[in-house]
Amino acid sequence: MVLKVLAIGDLSNNITMFKKFTKSDIHLINFPWDGPSKVIDIKDGVEFFKSVKVKDVLKRINEIKNEFDICIAMSSTGLLMSYLADLNYIAYFCGHDIRSPPFIKDMPDPLSTDKPIYDFNSLERRYYKKAYDNAIAAVVTDDELLEHLKKYRDDPTRITGYIVDTTIFNENVKPVERKKTKFTFISPARMGLQKGTEKIWEALRMCKSDFEVIQIKWYDKRNSEEEKIAQEWINNPPKQITFIPIMPRKELGRYMVFADAILGQVSGIQADIERSGALCKKAVIHYANPKRMYIINGKKVTSPFLPHSNDPKVIAETIDRVVTDKEFREKLADEEYKFVMALSDPNMIASQWDELFEKMNQKYKKAAKNSSKLKIKLRVSGYLIANALRRKIRILKT
Repeated sequence: MVLKVLAIGDLSNNITMFKKFTKSDIHLINFPWDGPSKVIDIKDGVEFFKSVKVKDVLKRINEIKNEFDICIAMSSTGLLMSYLADLNYIAYFCGHDIRSPPFIKDMPDPLSTDKPIYDFNSLERRYYKKAYDNAIAAVVTDDELLEHLKKYRDDPTRITGYIVDTTIFNENVKPVERKKTKFTFISPARMGLQKGTEKIWEALRMCKSDFEVIQIKWYDKRNSEEEKIAQEWINNPPKQITFIPIMPRKELGRYMVFADAILGQVSGIQADIERSGALCKKAVIHYANPKRMYIINGKKVTSPFLPHSNDPKVIAETIDRVVTDKEFREKLADEEYKFVMALSDPNMIASQWDELFEKMNQKYKKAAKNSSKLKIKLRVSGYLIANALRRKIRILKT
């Protein structure tokens, strides 16, 4: 029996990628964000909500929820909508959605600033807490996030790792047709404080070797402070930077194969960009926290990615060595490739998701809970009142 899975929301294309490899039939509905997730999202086979208005989102979910056997939700918004729609949903966390959950008052983003991420009132935070608590399972794919999840759930589920789409990211992909006059990096990560752009660019200004950096010009337009900072960077880039516009994901794989190496983020958190670059068998420069451990074949190991510091001087030294030392560059690429394949093999990870879907379906039977209409109506109305109250107070303050 092939299970029909309803997926609500996606972050960093995680569900979009693993749905290609699972035997379960996954129908993904994503939010039409005008933000970072929209930039290199895969749109083939993905439905988008027509708006982010709560009533519109819930209307669409209610139209189709009885067609599915189980649900999976990503992002705090995806979890909230699944809770308001009265679904049996698996919560899948991949970043600050569990490092900095929205039900904690004045929760800062640990990777960028000390300022609170959210301005939700106490009533809204209560609804987000219920959305996190009512998930029938809570999943993460690395040990760092597992420690955060354990703070809020006593039943965490750990799946081996993040899937990388090996049909798009591999050394045999046809490279883009572009003139290359010197050693070339591709820098695909979003420009932002979270990604360590300011440290990377400071490092570039210290470098002694000659090379080009193809920088994809994208940043979070939903965050006015970050947008302002990004515009300042764009107006004064290091001499090595050449900007190119955002692109479809398939095209990104072709740019990675074209480049001589990949310039990743230096936040200490490994993301899809770094894993994808490694599977193209390119050396990826990415700050890997040496204290962070990974489990491969039952053994704890550290990441082979370099450097092991996000000090701009150390980053600059690593860049120069990658450019000038072919033997070092090829050895680094080989070690990173083997590491990522051990953690991100798509068929291995997809089978773990299929097992979880089957286990949850056996217990809960259907995606829809079918609670009383009055109960659901009161839940939705309560949240809408809480949300409207925050908006009204914000207007009064201005």
